[in-house]
Amino acid sequence: MNARTPAMEDDADRYESDFGAEPKSAENLEFSRPQVGQNCPQDCPHPERPIAPSSWRGRPLGEPLTIADVAALLGCSPWTVRQRYLRQGLPFLQARPRGKLIFFREQVVAWTLKRQQQKGGISQ
Repeated sequence: MNARTPAMEDDADRYESDFGAEPKSAENLEFSRPQVGQNCPQDCPHPERPIAPSSWRGRPLGEPLTIADVAALLGCSPWTVRQRYLRQGLPFLQARPRGKLIFFREQVVAWTLKRQQQKGGISQ
């Protein structure tokens, strides 16, 4: 039942690729070569030159933090920050509607101290 009929052989010949038997490697190398580097390296900072934390000293907002950084600062999970503390008024910046949340250390600390004083957590 697996015998090939002449009609099957004609179909196989008809659908055979028109690519050559031997690949032309010199031509194919340009097509498959990965692009190395960045399109706009001047817009992207180098990892060797990170922004020093000391450069944030004296600024009114402090250093920018991610939601994971805020969670570590408050001692909770990023989920808790997002679901509980944002609804309670934790200050944040969001550049566009579904964009990344940016927090500033001094604002987070001030918000936390204010809430602790309101709840009677710290007496001054």
